[in-house]
Amino acid sequence: MSQDPGFAAPGFAIYVHWPFCKSKCPYCDFNSHVRERVDHDRWRAGLLRELDHYADQTAGRRVTSVFFGGGTPSLMEPATVGAVIDRIAERWPVADGLEITLEANPTSVEADKFRAFRSAGINRVSLGIQALDDNALRFLGRQHSASEATGAITLAATIFDRFSFDLIYARPGQSVAAWEAELTQALDHAVGHLSVYQLTIEEGTAFFPLHARGDLVLPDEDLAGDLYEATQSLLTRAGLPAYEISNHARPGEESRHNLTYWRYGDYIGVGPGAHGRLTLDGEKVATRAHRAPEIWLERVERDGHGAATPDPIDRRARGAELLMMGLRLTEGVPLARLVEESGLDLGAFIDPAALKRLTDGGFLTVEKDRLRATHEGRQRLNAVLAALLA
Repeated sequence: MSQDPGFAAPGFAIYVHWPFCKSKCPYCDFNSHVRERVDHDRWRAGLLRELDHYADQTAGRRVTSVFFGGGTPSLMEPATVGAVIDRIAERWPVADGLEITLEANPTSVEADKFRAFRSAGINRVSLGIQALDDNALRFLGRQHSASEATGAITLAATIFDRFSFDLIYARPGQSVAAWEAELTQALDHAVGHLSVYQLTIEEGTAFFPLHARGDLVLPDEDLAGDLYEATQSLLTRAGLPAYEISNHARPGEESRHNLTYWRYGDYIGVGPGAHGRLTLDGEKVATRAHRAPEIWLERVERDGHGAATPDPIDRRARGAELLMMGLRLTEGVPLARLVEESGLDLGAFIDPAALKRLTDGGFLTVEKDRLRATHEGRQRLNAVLAALLA
């Protein structure tokens, strides 16, 4: 695959989904489920079998990152994590310095497992902190306290080569001053990477009906914008500029796995509800697994995988997906990649009049080698994309 010399290769990633949680957070619309018991031996065998299915299709591809997501993958047995990592190394060539991330919740019981996960091969953790305020944590349905959160961060820093944690802002009643104080406290612990997400209300979550009846009121658009700007300003001054809309890192500490998504690289999705994008014989397909954990596991045991029939992605749709993902990044989209994915150059792919309006309005920039969303454009990216791809 040809690459613009100004941009790194997207990589080839493997995502492993663990669908189980201790409880369902009221804002979460991920494919997560609460179960009293989990047969870890059976689940370990299922994950390994689906890995083998995709290894047969992608033999020789070089894996650049592995990500255990969920759900709460820190509820997995370290032996399962180790078995998955070992199977990946057996079936594919792996990159030097392979990034292997595990999402973890900062309860004391799970933090005690950090050393076992490190021994299993995890070299990066992503902690679901979400807030450093006990009242906010209760509102968000989290089971840990602020002191447990900071304790887990401190422990992670002593065990793992790299770590990150998540925070959620634009919570009901949150002021800019309160958020700046909380973010400043977070910077006492953030070393290389911090993910900061604006609270959104998704259909199917416990927050959705509360918001619909007016019992849960989020900050208005102006205040949400002020909170976003305060986040960008404070983190940039602290040396963690945004490299993606919600993700901040010191240079070199970006999440290599998530960069594969945003740079529109290929990735395998293993586990219930996992999605993937694979280029096979020159054609890109979308893969998706059955969401229900028990049905997925039964299908894997019967068929060797729990995926539906892959959906082909036509050339124009590939270009649209590339733009939707790549414009999230401050580095933008290499125009050579757009041609490679869609078979069309920028002028043939996008209405020139719409592009001119967006560039004149200060939302996009076009250089000879790339298309970028500006700071203002990334803040309003959904509207920019709607106009660009109309």
